[in-house]
Formats: sequence, C-alpha cells, structure tokens
Amino acid sequence: MPPARVPDPVNVLLVEDDATIRRGVQLALERYGYRVAVAADGLAGLEAFRSGGHDLLILDVMLPELDGIGVCRRVREESLVPILMMSARGDSLDVVAGLEAGADDYVVKPVDTAVLVARIRTLLRRAAFQPPAPSDAVPEPEPGDTLVFGDLSVDTRGLEVRVDGRTVPLTPTELRLLLEFVSAPGAVLDRRRLLREVWDYGWEGDTRVVDLCVLRLRKKIGSGRIETVRGFGYKLVRG
Repeated sequence: MPPARVPDPVNVLLVEDDATIRRGVQLALERYGYRVAVAADGLAGLEAFRSGGHDLLILDVMLPELDGIGVCRRVREESLVPILMMSARGDSLDVVAGLEAGADDYVVKPVDTAVLVARIRTLLRRAAFQPPAPSDAVPEPEPGDTLVFGDLSVDTRGLEVRVDGRTVPLTPTELRLLLEFVSAPGAVLDRRRLLREVWDYGWEGDTRVVDLCVLRLRKKIGSGRIETVRGFGYKLVRG
C-alpha cells in the first residue's frame, strides 16, 4: 500500500552534507508528497532558505561552511519556520545545542522514515498556531479572549502574546506550550503531559525538549513567570 500523501504540497528544505543520506531522505519525503529542496552545506542552506517559500527546515547538526546550529540561530533571527534537527550520534551536546538555538525537535540518524514523517506532520500542525506578525494596527481582542497574568497577556483567539504591552513573537511550539500553561494557571504540569499535548508524542520522548523550550519561553515572557516544581514539572505563576 502506498504511503498516505500530504493533502497540499508542502515545501521542505533539507540541509545535509552526506550525499547518500541527502538523496535517501529526499526520495523518501517525496514519496509522501512533499516538495524537497536540498543543500549540501550550511551557507548554501541559509541562502536557499532566504530565497523563500519553505514551510519547514530539516538541518543536519554537522555541516561544512556553517554548522547546523549556526544556521538554526540565523534562521531564528528572522523566521518562526518549524526547524527539525538531525544528529548523527544522538549526542546530548548536539541535542541541547540545537534546541537552545531554536530548533523545535530533533531526530537521530539513521533516520526512520515513518518517525521523520510523523515529526514533520506534528511540526506542521503546530505551525497553524503561529501568531500574527507584529503590527502597528492590531485589533483589540473581544471580551473573554484575553487572559492576563500580571504584565503577561495572551489573546487565545488571535494567538497573540504581549508582555508589558509589547507583542512577543513566539514559535508555534513555544505558543502551544504557553497555551497549555494558561489553560491551567497555577497547576503543575508534568513533562510527560507536555510532551504528549505540545509535541504530540505517542511514545516516550526526550524531556530535554520540554526543558529547553521552557527555557526559551522564559526568556521571552519573563524568567519568573514559569516556575519549576522539582520532581514534578512546571507551573504558570498567576501574577
């Protein structure tokens, strides 16, 4: 039976220096209906990304010219596009560095096609939660749409986050994470629940993904807004 295809063409940019892996992943994704552009080094990948039109970026960690961590950081300075890192070793340092740089998730090579496609589909679903770009003329939310926690306000309909009146751009994953917290203010949410609800993991995932996303979110909305409850998880301070 042929694999289920994506309903609409999705443009993926794959940056991988190993020609065999690059071609194998490209062919596998194209069988699922994805449009795949490729680049063999970090600088070429960054240039290809900046040419526009990509819905998702897959980055190898170890790349010539500019490594995947560097590419990820530069992309995050200008875009909220979903980023999936690939690590050859599953090394903790690779994983942590990629997630700290702004990646949304990671997979370990050799990559299982079914796992890769599942991660891609999850990231694309999350991308639907991307908030609108900052604007000088943002319409006021309707009553009941905005939740306020001190200087933090979250428009749950318009998917806009403000801190002290300033719009804060969040990646789709960061927004999904924040929405989980604001749905249960003051309640302790354990890492496994967050992996299931935010990352859509139907299997045991790496809780470091949660910890590092919480770290990035804290930097954007205020370090004291999300508290760590040791041995349990995290909670949003009502404020």
